[in-house]
Amino acid sequence: MKHPAREGLATARHSAVHLEMRDSYTPNDPEFARWRAGHRYGNDPERLPDWWASWGDLAAETTARGVVMRRARIVSEPVTDYIRYEYDVTFPNVAAGELVRWLPRRRAADIALPGTDLWMFDGSAVLFTYFSGVGEVVDREWRTEPAVVSLVNAAFETVWERATPHEEYRPA
Repeated sequence: MKHPAREGLATARHSAVHLEMRDSYTPNDPEFARWRAGHRYGNDPERLPDWWASWGDLAAETTARGVVMRRARIVSEPVTDYIRYEYDVTFPNVAAGELVRWLPRRRAADIALPGTDLWMFDGSAVLFTYFSGVGEVVDREWRTEPAVVSLVNAAFETVWERATPHEEYRPA
């Protein structure tokens, strides 16, 4: 089954935003385990797992159509190992044309945020992702109600404005 975010990206016309707010995801991810064991990517796409190529291709195709892809990550500092891992594997996102920013959680304390991570496409459809306590995906839900879209848009834009571009951010 195709990931719903991939479907959203394939049909997006002008924008795709992704808000990530957890400090850990999929703790049993084999790539994270390899990274924890010392494997580093060194900004070399050849060292990435095979599935990264399909994501990079999709992101590059999406941005080539003129869709602006923005990803914002709200992180606790000092950061967790998982966030260090994400930071280390963000280079292919940037190379594919995705804009990525990082916001320390202490700078987000006064922002009205949705309760979970999300994608929003063309400012009109939101895909929420629900996680278990340890960070496994348990469900996803599309929402299009104007109040939900408005909340997500306001939250994301405030986060984006305060966040540091990937090229300038250094995990604390």
